[in-house]
Amino acid sequence: MSTGDPFSLEVGPLPAQADPGADLLTRQDRAALRPPWRQPLALTGVAIIITWIVIAIFASELAPHPPNLQFGPLNASPSHAYLFGTDEIGRDVFSRVLYGARLSLPLAALLVAVAMVIGSTLGSVAGFFGGIVDAIIMRIADLVFAFPGIILALAVAAALGAQLRNAVLAVIVVSWPSYARLSRGLVLAARSSEYVTSAKLLGSSAWRTMWVELRPNIAGPIFVLAALDIGNAVLLLSGLSFLGLGAQPPTAEWGSMVSEGAQNFSSFWIGLFPGLAILTVVLAFNFVGDALRDMLDPRTARMIRK
Repeated sequence: MSTGDPFSLEVGPLPAQADPGADLLTRQDRAALRPPWRQPLALTGVAIIITWIVIAIFASELAPHPPNLQFGPLNASPSHAYLFGTDEIGRDVFSRVLYGARLSLPLAALLVAVAMVIGSTLGSVAGFFGGIVDAIIMRIADLVFAFPGIILALAVAAALGAQLRNAVLAVIVVSWPSYARLSRGLVLAARSSEYVTSAKLLGSSAWRTMWVELRPNIAGPIFVLAALDIGNAVLLLSGLSFLGLGAQPPTAEWGSMVSEGAQNFSSFWIGLFPGLAILTVVLAFNFVGDALRDMLDPRTARMIRK
């Protein structure tokens, strides 16, 4: 509206200036806010794990030859007839890699499950009761932590004997303290909460309180650690087999196959393909573990993205 002053001008609202980086920031924000299971790495990890599980189940149908059949030329390079080549005694490397999934994946999942149950139970007891119980359990865990994991696993496997079963026991001995320490910390943080206090006032026993009240609230981080540990378990089992303390010949196991390849450097394919199998499994479980962590703890996910 004019004021009568010839020098005055009507000034309307200024047009909003476009921010050239707005679209880019919006795209980045949309990617950051994408659900964890829709992240590319998480989808890749799930796809790889499902693929290896299918291979482990149907290895006898997918493999062109039995794993220990000596049928081909010695140290034949990869070709159409021998997809991954043959080893030093004429066995098909491709078939042995497929059959190796039947050992590595189930054993790794089994030992992680056992270590998780033992460690989380002991850690929960230590955190809930405290006192001398806490001191004894955690000093034992500290004693295991005092040694490098692979060195202690080697010592235990060597003491028990060179067998795959003993290698699994050795990895369990090495793995349980991490679950004990994590569950103890979670229980210590939760035992003074209102729902635990209410359960005690209602007459709930200590064991019932831990099982009914505390277990659902500490399960998430423990399952994340277990998902990450499956890849480490595959790596440890393969390492023990590589050193001759795990699976024994002629068993088709990835670590022992890499060991055979290390003795035949000119035939690189003998150790290359089982090594790639170990690599893909470890990476896949790490991707899935990261996605689980982001899903169960969104605050940590946001901090990492920043």
